[in-house]
Amino acid sequence: MTRTLLQITGADRAEFLQGLVTNDVQKLDSGPIYAALLTPQGKYLADFFLFQGPDCIFLDIDDSLAAPVSQRLTMYKLRADVHIATTGLHLHRGTGTVPTDGWADPRTVDMGWRAWRDVPASADNVDWDALRVEHLIPETGKELTPDSFILETQFETINGVDFRKGCYVGQEVTARMKHKTELRKGLAKVQISGEADFGADILAAGKVAGQLLSRSGDKAIAYLRFDRAVGLMTCGNATVKRIE
Repeated sequence: MTRTLLQITGADRAEFLQGLVTNDVQKLDSGPIYAALLTPQGKYLADFFLFQGPDCIFLDIDDSLAAPVSQRLTMYKLRADVHIATTGLHLHRGTGTVPTDGWADPRTVDMGWRAWRDVPASADNVDWDALRVEHLIPETGKELTPDSFILETQFETINGVDFRKGCYVGQEVTARMKHKTELRKGLAKVQISGEADFGADILAAGKVAGQLLSRSGDKAIAYLRFDRAVGLMTCGNATVKRIE
């Protein structure tokens, strides 16, 4: 996983971001937040971390999304006093005690800490995919795709959306899914035995019940249709069962 750190400056930066992202930018006074940028139809465009810097807000994002998100933010800013630039800093991650220049992952402390430094990070021995699967944390490009609605991808559970902050792009659809409907599909953790490819259909009683996504050992994240995903299911040459 390669990340880019964007620096957002200008007098209007906080108000500008507040009207666009799923989380409450005012919380940055208390620490970093995790958030997403959505389409007007409420579908996922990008996820990222935001944290305060000196006279700026930093945006920690997957490399593949850095350029398109920077371009979209530039399109939205119109006459606002907002400036977006790429930094040359490098992401460091770890578990255990948070270093003085780092911060705990706001999705869950079980995902360790993050720090941005001048020098590249050395290799670590942390199995980040195993941690993600164990704690049902979606990842850019895997569980989080342009077809995703964020409430189906655990965003409320991992502190990525605030329902009291007011309007943002895609807010109306997200709020409707929260308050007026019961989620019928979404991410879940499953037990798996046997071989199956990423994205393969999971079948229950001969019907498609979902798709297999990130896997670590005998556990995996799956996108499931909850009314069908019951009992022992199959996926490729594997058997699959939802972990309640």
